Amino acid sequence: MRGLVWRWVLNALALYLTTFLIKGMSIESFAAALVAALVWGFVNTIIRPIINLITLPINIMTVGLFTLVVNGFLLWLVADTVKGFVVQSLWSGILGALLLSIISSILSALLADN
Repeated sequence: MRGLVWRWVLNALALYLTTFLIKGMSIESFAAALVAALVWGFVNTIIRPIINLITLPINIMTVGLFTLVVNGFLLWLVADTVKGFVVQSLWSGILGALLLSIISSILSALLADN
């Protein structure tokens, strides 16, 4: 359970850092980042696999690059749901989702239990 909470806080921190680096994204507070990270985790667990299955033919034709568009759309959807978190455009969402995954991976690798 403790590992799950740490991963949630790390994802919130990654999201918070991402909003400073992407011009079209903003977040009001770290509390909003915690809520957005919780919703982002739910969306990635439940909704993303369904959308990836639906868009599988396009994903195959683009050799997986359409996944970036799906991730950007889902981040934009999370921002539309969470008060205090704003993604202004789909392009900001795509860049934000890409950077979010990079920052989250780096933070997880730095704080991983060996």
